[in-house]
Amino acid sequence: MTARTIAVVTAGLSQPSSTRLLADRLAEAARAALADEVTVEVIELRDFALDVTNNMITGFPSPRLREAIDTVTRADGLIAVTPVFTASYSGLFKSFFDVLDKEALEGKPVLLAATGGTERHSLVLDFALRPLFAYLRANPVATGVYAASSDWGGALQERVERAAKELAALVNAMPEAKPDDEFTSVPFAQLLAGD
Repeated sequence: MTARTIAVVTAGLSQPSSTRLLADRLAEAARAALADEVTVEVIELRDFALDVTNNMITGFPSPRLREAIDTVTRADGLIAVTPVFTASYSGLFKSFFDVLDKEALEGKPVLLAATGGTERHSLVLDFALRPLFAYLRANPVATGVYAASSDWGGALQERVERAAKELAALVNAMPEAKPDDEFTSVPFAQLLAGD
């Protein structure tokens, strides 16, 4: 069996960020649940904010954004974590997934997670994140993880571990990609030119 790759997309804006902290916990739990050799690659979206915006305006990703997109699309599984802003995912989080090809995540196992100030925003998982990833035809695990400011205790870790085990089960059930199965992206300019 070849090594599996888990991409972690985290959209926290501050440093340190509770969103990044949750992403790191989920990644570590997924690494433990997979038990085999696994590579975890973290994409901190705050570092790509201008690249994402420029891609949305021009239709062309910068080389570093292209690398981040390729990391996500080639990964065997995805952990997607966003802070909650105005009862939904952050604009930066949504914009990143907007620049992906709409088939790029088809069938990909995804663990959905969010952070927020209060428990009142926990439904963001089911009313914002799940519809987004359903549209992208990804395969979200049953357990989403929401962490409010008051949640950083034992019950949160139980949810983290349960969701990570579900992600590991889906990743392990996926056939291993062959080199010719890799998703290849087509630059927007090529689509316009018909090449």
